[in-house]
Amino acid sequence: MLAQRTMDNVERVIIGKPDAVRLAMVAVLRGGHVLIEDVPGVGKTMLARALARSIGATFQRIQFTPDLLPSDITGAEIYNQHTQEFHFRPGPLMAQIILADEINRATPKTQSALLESMDERQITVDGVTHPLPTPFMVLATQNPLDFEGTFPLPEAQLDRFFLTVTLGYPTMQQELAILDGQQRTHPLDTLSPVTEMADLLVAQARVREVYVDDLVRRYIVTLVQQTRHHGDLRLGASPRGSLALFQATQAWAALDGRDYALPDDVKAVASATLSHRLIGRSWADSGAHQGRDIIAELLRTTPVPGNGLVRGRPSMVAEVHR
Repeated sequence: MLAQRTMDNVERVIIGKPDAVRLAMVAVLRGGHVLIEDVPGVGKTMLARALARSIGATFQRIQFTPDLLPSDITGAEIYNQHTQEFHFRPGPLMAQIILADEINRATPKTQSALLESMDERQITVDGVTHPLPTPFMVLATQNPLDFEGTFPLPEAQLDRFFLTVTLGYPTMQQELAILDGQQRTHPLDTLSPVTEMADLLVAQARVREVYVDDLVRRYIVTLVQQTRHHGDLRLGASPRGSLALFQATQAWAALDGRDYALPDDVKAVASATLSHRLIGRSWADSGAHQGRDIIAELLRTTPVPGNGLVRGRPSMVAEVHR
């Protein structure tokens, strides 16, 4: 109920994109970061805002620009003349959901300021470590076609994104529905939280208990290892990619109301969790589009585990699904 209720609420704003909304919910259930890569105007920012509002999370939007400094997002030590002491003034990273808008427009130095927060859920300012709120999630957007004035994300940062989401253009009927829905007011203005934060934390713990059979685990690792030996790739997915695929598989199974994972769950999330981690042999061959093609090829050619997978008890994740 929790997950479906949240997805239904987000889809009041994001019309006709159930797959993208479901992938975003997978990331929420596993506490992963999302890279939303698509052309301008298709709803990347609205997806992040609607998701944050639906789960009642604190939200901050950071517009990444070439002149943005690391201290602009992490915060800084400010001298107080009255107390004659330095006090930490937190930056916008001190929120549960961060929208890093047009992340590839900031310099590599500023982009790198996100690495510690994304990986360790903390920031360090002037040698002092500050823990971030729980849950903590970065949703970053970038335009894959606009290269002027942008700085490509380094491999280390791409690897820290749990999955990538693309929205694409709406169909004729979907676009008509968007016009009707925003004629008088934006649906986001009337969106209310439908999930308690305490319930979300419980759901996240339950998803971690979804059973993944050894055959499915081997299927996951086989897919990842084949990316490291693919002839068109200079760099395949890292062990962090294996872990992301494993965790996304658990969440996808939970959304179907099961407490056990199947190979079909792996197939459903493989492209979203692995494609952005693959680096082609030349700059022109790199990118999520080529990565998706390679993952699709590997899914076609990699043998799928047979029957003999252990079934669990659906009641373990029933609250996540209902």
